[in-house]
Amino acid sequence: MTILAAGTVAPQFTLHSTLDQSVALKEFRGRNVILAFYPADWSPVCSDQLALYNELLDEFARLNAQLLAISVDGVWSHAALARERKYHFPLLSDFEPKGEVARAYGVYNAQHGLAERALFVIDGDGVIRWSYLSPMGVNPGAAGIVNALEALPSNNIQKTLDAPARSAREPS
Repeated sequence: MTILAAGTVAPQFTLHSTLDQSVALKEFRGRNVILAFYPADWSPVCSDQLALYNELLDEFARLNAQLLAISVDGVWSHAALARERKYHFPLLSDFEPKGEVARAYGVYNAQHGLAERALFVIDGDGVIRWSYLSPMGVNPGAAGIVNALEALPSNNIQKTLDAPARSAREPS
């Protein structure tokens, strides 16, 4: 398995978030996107990982980023999980053809029939700027995501604009 690396143009996709609604990556052009592939709804590690990201949605928004979580589970399982756990971001179903998007990103585990636990930060131009493949049983946390988002030139420009102006006499 070869996960897509930084500098690669992100493969486009459209996946169902509900039975009658879809989300396309191209809808987020001009915004940063966090793709969080995860193995399965209802597993303890996945639930903890997604709960952490749910708590960080304001931070992701501050960094001009939309979180999209993707697994091969169906939309009904996603809907039940999101409702019970009160997730406020799309859970996208890579169900049929099974794992097609995970395969495109190099994170489909054919032996187990699921997506690996993998993270991607995609910039507003649709280019992968950071990717990470985590061991299946390990919650990768959010530090890598936040660091990658903060390192994006567009976010550095915003930080510079938000920083207080310095006097020419102040030491740098």
